[in-house]
Amino acid sequence: MAKKKTKFICQECGYESTKWMGKCPGCQNWNTMVEEFVETKTDTRSRSFVTSGQINSTAQSITKVVSDTEERIHTGMIELNRVLGGGIVPGSLVLVGGDPGIGKSTLLLQSSALLARQGHKVLYISGEESVKQTKLRADRLDASADDLFVLAETDLDYIEKAIKDVSPTLVIIDSIQTVFQAEIASAPGSVSQVRECTAAFMKIAKTTGIAIFIVGHVTKQGSIAGPKLLEHMVDSVLYFEGERHHTYRILRAVKNRFGSTNEIGIFEMKEVGLEEVKNPSEVFLEDRTEGAAGSTVVASMEGTRPVLVEIQALVSPTSFGNPRRMATGIDHNRVSLLMAVLEKRVGLLLQTQDAYLNVAGGVRLDEPAVDLAIAISIASSFRNQATKPTDVVIGEIGLTGEVRRISRIEQRINEAAKLGFKRAIIPEKNIGGWQFPAGIEIIGVSTVEDALHVILGG
Repeated sequence: MAKKKTKFICQECGYESTKWMGKCPGCQNWNTMVEEFVETKTDTRSRSFVTSGQINSTAQSITKVVSDTEERIHTGMIELNRVLGGGIVPGSLVLVGGDPGIGKSTLLLQSSALLARQGHKVLYISGEESVKQTKLRADRLDASADDLFVLAETDLDYIEKAIKDVSPTLVIIDSIQTVFQAEIASAPGSVSQVRECTAAFMKIAKTTGIAIFIVGHVTKQGSIAGPKLLEHMVDSVLYFEGERHHTYRILRAVKNRFGSTNEIGIFEMKEVGLEEVKNPSEVFLEDRTEGAAGSTVVASMEGTRPVLVEIQALVSPTSFGNPRRMATGIDHNRVSLLMAVLEKRVGLLLQTQDAYLNVAGGVRLDEPAVDLAIAISIASSFRNQATKPTDVVIGEIGLTGEVRRISRIEQRINEAAKLGFKRAIIPEKNIGGWQFPAGIEIIGVSTVEDALHVILGG
């Protein structure tokens, strides 16, 4: 007989305790311990998953293991294929997270229809809307196909039966927080339910070769709801980002066992659904105001693709004892560091100035090659001198004010030349060993002060 007992489980990290505590010892969050019923059975590993279709009792040399090279499944969306590393890997489990209303269901329904039109069977399981509602959404998005099957179900047992009956190539679970396992007494969306249901889907994916996409809701802190263990269980974690009031969306991989985590996919939300952005540099620069102080264009690398974006800075005298430093799309600590370099090495009196920085288009820049463009934007706004609209600035800045070498300079400059930029200010040590494209002047600088002389004339 199964025995019922209660446990207190943290809804953020999955920490278990026999008594309630206000602060979780695992993740240090307050008021996250929730009481749940747990059934103990003789066979406690009945729902454990395996990581392959075959279990070997003895270890063997990796050089003697026969690897089956399966072709990836192309989704029909170039941007989605890029983020996944070239397409969907059969038997993989992918977690897609994002804010409510950002477009997760739209993206997956459109890609499901494209796959179904290629002859692949796709099973779309929705726990949040009925079959008729899914049909209405598919009609609006023009995402209907004969091989696209829809099901409105939340019971894990019925979902497993439907997967066995349809035998699809791809399964979409929208969302994992609505699916429940009847043997577990806790409510759907709890740590126990999310963890066990994900483990069951992992077992299905690895033993049958069916690729499974599961949708996960995002909390106010920006992390996927449920235990952090959920991200460790899946093969890939994709985040769908963007401002609800803007039309552009960015799909970013934060974990990918079968590809790079540096790639991003860019989409535009329209009335008929998501549309791929083939040339993001033109999109991010189309609203740029020429002749405005504090505006600088930088060529940043997002995975294997160069993207030109505008960095905007606004520097104004502070009204408080401590000046404010605000940054959107750039690391706040990096901005403070660069302002300290400008003050110490160049002589700009910024300690009495508020500074506000923004990356236009909602992109987040993490690489050090954008340092020089940030510094130029701050100096341009402080001096109220506009930069030339045909200049692109690239380079990393050290604490002594030197401009350091960066990677993939050829791809960055070629992209800038393609978009009509006439001059590129780059690290001096990056000059040499490669062919400059025609129509663009290359200027090498060794310090921040040199760059300011070239761009702002002093």
